[in-house]
Amino acid sequence: MSEKQKSLFILVLCEVMTLALWFSASATIPDLRQEFALSDTQASLFTSMVSVGFVCGTLLSAIFGLADRLEPHRFFMGAALLGAAFNAAILLVDPSTPVVLIFRFLTGAIMAGVYPVGMKMAASWAEKDMGLLVGTLVGALTLGSAMPHLFNALGGLDWRVTIISASASACFAALLINLVKTGPKFGKSPRFQPNFIFHAWRDKPLRFANFGYIGHMWELYAMWGWIGVFLLASFKVTEVENAGFWANVSTFIVVGSGAIGCLAGGWLADRIGRTALTMSAMAISGTCALGVGLLFGASPVLLMIVCVIWGISIIADSAQFSSCVMELSDPDHIGTMVTMQTCTGFLLTLSSIHLVPVWVEVVGWQWAFAPLAIGPFFGVWAMGRLRMMNEAVKIAHGKR
Repeated sequence: MSEKQKSLFILVLCEVMTLALWFSASATIPDLRQEFALSDTQASLFTSMVSVGFVCGTLLSAIFGLADRLEPHRFFMGAALLGAAFNAAILLVDPSTPVVLIFRFLTGAIMAGVYPVGMKMAASWAEKDMGLLVGTLVGALTLGSAMPHLFNALGGLDWRVTIISASASACFAALLINLVKTGPKFGKSPRFQPNFIFHAWRDKPLRFANFGYIGHMWELYAMWGWIGVFLLASFKVTEVENAGFWANVSTFIVVGSGAIGCLAGGWLADRIGRTALTMSAMAISGTCALGVGLLFGASPVLLMIVCVIWGISIIADSAQFSSCVMELSDPDHIGTMVTMQTCTGFLLTLSSIHLVPVWVEVVGWQWAFAPLAIGPFFGVWAMGRLRMMNEAVKIAHGKR
């Protein structure tokens, strides 16, 4: 195994083990609701406060340029250890009190030192395989996001065991990250430029790459967050036996299948171009968002086929937006640009996730996912504009 392969393998492992602090939130909800009678609002906040914290953390990191100015191993290690501590602190308080939401917020905020930093470290090894490298990283995280649904299908885990395991996993990752070597393309530490975050929007090619990412994120987490509820409701209509179990298993398959999309998307993007891949993937996922509701209450097999296609296509392009930004940016500021992109995308998800239940109330499940198609179709337009720019020759070694 080469130094590059070994470092990337360990990096992916460290990312998944640390982001278990985030994934574990979904796995603990059923057990917490049963033991502490959490309301729907409390259960929702237990998960969403991690996202809110992540948005705030990435914004601060981008302003101070932390992903570019701090030594990446130490930044990652410090973030993983702090995240483990904040997560474990939940065991010291009553989960039904507001204090636990503060710990969830802090856990999310500290993840700003993990995800974008890992992307920058992976990109430092890129030759003609940037898409596949970042796609592998996002694919592993996609599979990690799907795992709580499988745990819930199997009866869930005691929430205390889950919390302790996630914190222990992050602590181990904090040590393991020191074995990861950065590649020859790792940028130098730039001087402090707090206004540089606006470069992500002042620079025209970067602006349209970020527009594409925003369109993608409008759809992604809303789909991931509600597809399980949608499948459960549909299975109940068709009177599927043990609907709850099969809804959890099906959700794991739909979300987890995205890992295949990430790998295939990365491999293809390096060969046909990132704008072509992202436009194709968003056209497919947007079409699925428009049409999947028409199969509500229809054959579970047919519904699952469409949902798996949606699950693969909705994430196949994700890593390629980050790859575009890294290829279009100054190597010394890659971390800040990716952090800013991530911050903006996750900020938008906070609205689309909470709008889905409103749409369910107004138009029912048949059309509740349809407004999500606005995002990918907007993204197709944005990436089409980027493809026509002269600067796009920097993307995918001239394949745009």
